[in-house]
Amino acid sequence: AFQKVYEETFCEVYPFLSEIKNPMPQETFKNYLKELIVGDEHPENVILLEIFPEKQKTAIDFALTEKLLGIKTVCLTKVKKEGRKLYYENNGKRIEIKRIYNRVIFDELDNIPDLVTEFNFREEADVKWITHPNWFFKISKFLLPLLKHQFVPKSYFLHEFPEHENLEDFVLKPLFSFAGSGVNLNPTKEITDAIQDKENYILQRKVMYEPVFEDINGEFSKAEIRLLYIWRENDERPILLENLGRMTKAAMVNVDFNKKDAIWIGSSNAFFAEG
Repeated sequence: AFQKVYEETFCEVYPFLSEIKNPMPQETFKNYLKELIVGDEHPENVILLEIFPEKQKTAIDFALTEKLLGIKTVCLTKVKKEGRKLYYENNGKRIEIKRIYNRVIFDELDNIPDLVTEFNFREEADVKWITHPNWFFKISKFLLPLLKHQFVPKSYFLHEFPEHENLEDFVLKPLFSFAGSGVNLNPTKEITDAIQDKENYILQRKVMYEPVFEDINGEFSKAEIRLLYIWRENDERPILLENLGRMTKAAMVNVDFNKKDAIWIGSSNAFFAEG
């Protein structure tokens, strides 16, 4: 939701961008998201689920999602469970949860000491998940060694890393982590040999990002473009909704690894002109 507003704001400030922006109308974008997240339910029975959402860097997106879809953002610690049914409170009223737009990152839960919740993700509940927590484990980095394509960097599970490959050409990543935590850009044999649970790590071939964006100080930023697709159950192909530009001056495309006073880093948006 934020990214769409961000794109529209760019176009308000720089009107010429309207000619090369995403051609999907705002109303179409909204309808696609509403169909996916709210479905046939009443918006008050649908929640955006996060852990301590007001503390997240993406809180602006939660607020705009509420505005766009009419749903509430609910902290995991506030979800109540009775039998197989889940509830949340709004203005003193208990409301049943029927669909969950899930934004919780699992390893973040592990880093919160003494976290108390009534509901555990491993429990069965009468709700529809968008997307189900299990997908984090199915997709994530676990999938990378199984993908073979010219545009997918070659990856191996650490315990299956072949002798003919050069370790210096690869990045070491824990399977289930986010925001770059635990990633080693320059692994050595001593480091990989010391890892006991090698099946929980991958080695992914390094991708060299070209520093092509020069800032006012003569320094250069690198960038990547992330594409947001939805895939409806009966459609043959996914639908591209929006893009997200990420810029960095650090070795990794992640804001947390940049100097605090760096410029031309962080979130942006890509506009495409046809050649």
